[in-house]
Amino acid sequence: MTAFGMIRDSLLILALALLAAAPRLATAAAAGATETRTVMVLGDSLSAAYGIPAEQGWVALTGERLRAGHPGWRIVNASLSGETSAGGASRIDAELARHSPEVVVIALGANDGLRGLPLGQTRANLAKMIAAAKAHGARVLLVGIRMPPNYGARYTEAFAAMYGELAAEHGTALLPFLLEPIAMDREAFQADNLHPVAGVQPQLRDHVWAALAPLLDETP
Repeated sequence: MTAFGMIRDSLLILALALLAAAPRLATAAAAGATETRTVMVLGDSLSAAYGIPAEQGWVALTGERLRAGHPGWRIVNASLSGETSAGGASRIDAELARHSPEVVVIALGANDGLRGLPLGQTRANLAKMIAAAKAHGARVLLVGIRMPPNYGARYTEAFAAMYGELAAEHGTALLPFLLEPIAMDREAFQADNLHPVAGVQPQLRDHVWAALAPLLDETP
């Protein structure tokens, strides 16, 4: 065989190999193209599925709904049990850089309230997180929490109002109370009376989804 014939045959083999691989390459490229937008949840144990399997928590269940109905989206759970607003404020820049989210769900403040921390401190930390997410170009859903009445009316009322005031000030979406669907049901909580059981996580998913879904359709 001449050198020309050998080159011709080699090119033919290469062309056939590329044709055979084309469907797989196209599928991989399409998968990569659709998995481009991220919802990041920055919360505490209520979002980190404390005391239950992670896949049964409301964040993971929201991820399943995203995959089923919004295939161009994924969810990242950057929540930590025990996290305070100060911890979230210290971590948010790194998490934004790591995940590049289009939507950020901020669900912090419960541990601040349970510790009786000054509201001004919590408010400043939440405002810092909102500003950081917006500077990154992300849309923000601020998720509030409420304190038990034994903390006193003045503190609990001001604490609950803080989330609405921040949302109005910074122009973010708002879910006033994460646990609203289950708050009055003792059977919805684990033995500590703080963390929801696995069976009510779908209710929390649906509750958050009502506020989150509109943000998925907004044009950046």
